[in-house]
Amino acid sequence: MLSAEAPLPAAGDADTIARLRRGDESAFGELISAYNPALLGVALAHVRTRAVAEEVVQETWLGVLKGLDRFEARSSLKTWIFKILTNIAITRGVRESRCLPFSSVARREADALDEPVDPSRFFPPDHDRWPGQWALAPTRWETPEGALLAGETRDCILRTVDELPPAQRTIIRLRDIEGWPPQEVCDVLGVSDGNQRVLLHRARSKVRSALEQYFGALAAVPSCTDAQARARRNASPTRWT
Repeated sequence: MLSAEAPLPAAGDADTIARLRRGDESAFGELISAYNPALLGVALAHVRTRAVAEEVVQETWLGVLKGLDRFEARSSLKTWIFKILTNIAITRGVRESRCLPFSSVARREADALDEPVDPSRFFPPDHDRWPGQWALAPTRWETPEGALLAGETRDCILRTVDELPPAQRTIIRLRDIEGWPPQEVCDVLGVSDGNQRVLLHRARSKVRSALEQYFGALAAVPSCTDAQARARRNASPTRWT
């Protein structure tokens, strides 16, 4: 996981809320450090420009301060903050003539004919020996994990994420960059678990494809035995996590 957020104190929501209600400015600063990047990413899925998204995030923090005394802890503090953001972002999206809620955008992307892996990398369905199997398969990257998360490689990942369609970009940011569990993503964005999984798979596949190009980690499938062919038929593309 590529972490973009500063972790909140281990004491949890109750301690953070108590500090906020006492007017502890450092507690508010910790919240901003922890959630601001993800808030901006979600806002960008609802409005047209980064400038408007940044305004939505600012309004969200004002809403947090104003509503803190009314927060009843029926959900986590993080979920409550993101609910405030989505409500503000939807209102701004309508005002900016971007009327589709995120759930509709996500459903449209999930239903679209979008091949997460380039079809040209597979043999055609009528191939005489390996119909529908890998013609250009992924290979293992001989790269330490530390190198994968550093420097130009990390830039490649983040650049590819930025270029994804809005729903895929938002979901992979929350799941794989911010480290959110699936149910929190579904609750905050208002999407079904099925659509969340489809969009995450597509986003991860596209990021992996970009990394394959970066590392040159592609290999043409050589001739093989029938046993190897059966093994390949049962294989699935390696998933980037």
